[in-house]
Amino acid sequence: MELTVLGCSGSYGSPAAGAACSGYLVREGDTAIWIDCGNGSFVNLQRQIDPADLTAVVITHTHPDHCVDLYGLHVMYRYGLERTGFPVFAPAGTEEAMGALASWGDTFAWLAIDPGDPAPVGDLRLAFSRTDHPPPTYAVELTNAADRRMIYTSDTGPNWSVDAFAPGADVVLSEASYRHDDRRSPIHLSGTQAGAAARAAGAERLVLTHLWPEVDPAVVVGEGSEAFGARATLAAVDLVVPI
Repeated sequence: MELTVLGCSGSYGSPAAGAACSGYLVREGDTAIWIDCGNGSFVNLQRQIDPADLTAVVITHTHPDHCVDLYGLHVMYRYGLERTGFPVFAPAGTEEAMGALASWGDTFAWLAIDPGDPAPVGDLRLAFSRTDHPPPTYAVELTNAADRRMIYTSDTGPNWSVDAFAPGADVVLSEASYRHDDRRSPIHLSGTQAGAAARAAGAERLVLTHLWPEVDPAVVVGEGSEAFGARATLAAVDLVVPI
């Protein structure tokens, strides 16, 4: 299993983060899942893979920095590739909420995220957990046949943690929006909080993402590394992480 970062800027695009907001490509064998379609991430996806080869999309929540590039995929699939029934996992109501700006037709098969039931997608198993973030937001666990596991926190405040899943994930991809002494919103994490949660959950590796564009990345990574007890990795566009 392999993670490729397509976008990692928190809340709005940042030149330091390649301008793109949250987007991640996870591949295992012939399976390719695009997780979150933040603004700017579709361009980067196309540099990594032919979009026709995608297996599924996961939208963790309907904040624009996590979903708006789904519109571009829809146009490509509907009018270019003439594809139908493509699976999109998303919180219940996403089809209607985003449909105010699009006529979806039968391009997508909308699948409401169910935190109670794992979902097989090609060579991977997906599981979900509701985080501490409005609107309804879901962390994603991806597991392959060899039981290698990645957990993506999506956006969350400190009242949810990666220990909602089984301990010992091989990679935790965690939001880390703020410096710990300047936490501007209770629905996001600092680097310190992300590191402490990953350590408590026994993660093997921590990758920090979704940094607020005005934050010094070196400070957040330093705080996250100290709390994690090992060097954390800063997400960057085109970063590839074996899992």
